[in-house]
Parts: sequence; C-alpha cells; structure tokens
Amino acid sequence: MTSAIRHVTIDSSDAYALGSFWSEVLGQPLHEDDKPGDPEALIAGAGLLFVTVPEPKGKKNRIHFDLQPQDRTREEEVERLLALGATLVDDRRRPDGTGWAVLVDPEGNEFCVERSAAERSAD
Repeated sequence: MTSAIRHVTIDSSDAYALGSFWSEVLGQPLHEDDKPGDPEALIAGAGLLFVTVPEPKGKKNRIHFDLQPQDRTREEEVERLLALGATLVDDRRRPDGTGWAVLVDPEGNEFCVERSAAERSAD
C-alpha cells in the first residue's frame, strides 16, 4: 500500500482568518463547522487545513502554491488578491508577458501567480 496526502497543513497565528483569506482566493468555502477563534479551519475542496500555532512564521516557505487564474488574466488576479489582503513582494513579470508575481498572504506565506491557460495558449 502507498500513502495519500489527506491535507496540506498550514501553521498560522489565526487559523480561521487565514483560512478565510484562502477560501476567498480559491473560491471554496471553509468547512461548515469552522467558526472564528477555532484552532483549525479546513477548505475541504482544496485539502488545505489551517492550524493555529503559538510561534510566528520564521523564514521563507520551503513549499508554496503556484496559482493559475481560471477566468481572468494574471494581472486581474494579482489585483484581486491584493484587494483581498495579499502583498506583492517580488515582481517577476516580464515585458513579453511571461513570468510570475510573488505575493504573500496576510501572515507572510509566499505564493506565486502565473499566467492563465488562455494567456499561455495565446503565445
């Protein structure tokens, strides 16, 4: 037998708040039982489990998400994520349209936004 990944667990200072941010990013709800102040929050459809831990984030992530917009351009998605509370920390977008944008979520976890499939196929 082999193993399967059940959840990707993300440490946070406020599991519900961070889970709510990612719920908006992904357009998938938190589990119906999750409430503000809970020590865990789950986005079941994405397999993401947020847990509250006492220590702050230390260094750069060793693993991160690469997001690909489904129904908008990379630029539109970056603007949407900034409005949700993300911060742009490294702009790797190139004049020819390739590249990506590196953002951090409200707790400083890095993630990237790549071009959409439509943008890639237009090249």
